Formats: sequence, C-alpha cells, structure tokens
Amino acid sequence: MLVNKIALIFIVTFMSNLYAGETWKIASLNWEPYSGSTLIHQGSSIQKLRKLLQKEDITLVVEFFPWKRAKQLVQTNSEYMAIFPAWPEDVFEGAIPSPTIDWSEIAILKLSQKKLSFNSIDELFEKYTVGIVSTYIYPKVFEDAIKKHPHNIENAPDELSLLKKLSAGRSSVAITDPKVMLYLAKLEGINNLEAVSIVMKKELILALRNDEENRRRLKILTKLLKKHDNR
Repeated sequence: MLVNKIALIFIVTFMSNLYAGETWKIASLNWEPYSGSTLIHQGSSIQKLRKLLQKEDITLVVEFFPWKRAKQLVQTNSEYMAIFPAWPEDVFEGAIPSPTIDWSEIAILKLSQKKLSFNSIDELFEKYTVGIVSTYIYPKVFEDAIKKHPHNIENAPDELSLLKKLSAGRSSVAITDPKVMLYLAKLEGINNLEAVSIVMKKELILALRNDEENRRRLKILTKLLKKHDNR
C-alpha cells in the first residue's frame, strides 16, 4: 500500500510539472487594445493567454510584426509556433486553430456628421466608399461584398491608416473592430468617430503551425480553456 501511495504521489507530481519551464513563442501584431508591443501586459488578449498558460507554468514570449509578416514567419520559421490574436478566417494555410481564447467585434464605423442609409452589407458597399485593412481576411459576408464592389473599396495597410482615411473623408465608413478604432482615435485626438452598428462578435484564436509539437501544445491549451470555462 505504501509503495502504491508513493507511486501515486510521484505520478501526480510528475504530471503537474510536465510542462513546467516550457516557453511558447508566438508572433502577433500591434492591434491595440488587444495586443501591442507598447501596451501594459502587451494587450488585453495577450494578457489573457499568458495568465492561462501560467497555470501550467508555461512562459509566453510574444514578438510583434506587421500581420502578413507574422503569418509568414509562423509558416516558415519553427522559432514561432503560432499567431495570436486572430479571427478564424484570418490565418495562414494549414493552420490548426485553438478554441476561442478571447472575443472581438466587427463594426461599421463612420464620422458622427456623416449620414448613411442602407439595409444590408451589400447595399452599404454598393452605395458608399468602404475602408478596409488590406492585409486582413474578413468574414465571408464582407469578403463577398469586397469582391462584388471593388470600385468602392479604399484599402489601408493598417488600422491607423484606416482611421486617417476615414477622418480625411477618403472613405465613408470603415470596417474593423470598434475598440481598436476608438482606441486609436483617442490617441490621435479624433473625437467624432462612432460605430453605426456592431455586425458580429468574432472569436480570437491562437493559430498554430501544424506539426507534432504544436498538436501536443494545442491539447494543453484546450485542456486549460475547458478548465477556465467550467469555473
């Protein structure tokens, strides 16, 4: 009996320390307030993921890049295991997605003085100049409208450029997360920005390169998320 108890203690201790000391390195983008190299805790979503991994004594290291570059790095450089935070649509080919870690929103934003009239996303894109971030892959309802009305699309390389184009009247509306745009607007002293409507909530996931080590890591993360959700 004593031998069995000792063996049980050993197994429990071993399992609890199985992942201790691991370091997970990911690529991210400056997408404040969710993620950002200059933010406290590197952003709210990064903080959420880091706290989750700390429950298994796993250290999270984050490096920030333009979004297209972040995706390329994870695909081609084994130093980086995943990208985060990502919409499920906006990942790289062959990525394995995690369960939802955090939540984002996608909204239609405009200047307060701008008058709009539309009954659908398609009609919005048909009638108005729509600003988008060209490096993002949007959910299908937006991607379909972008392809159908390319003459009304105002492309921006990043969120700050998207905001400036909207503020200068280059686009009638912008499509992105409202928290991101309102955060940047406050920094830029732009106080006449508003969300017309929140179109959808969007999952923010970790997208991992598909290899054996990452499949093991995904099991760890999935287990942690289930524990967190069931509290």
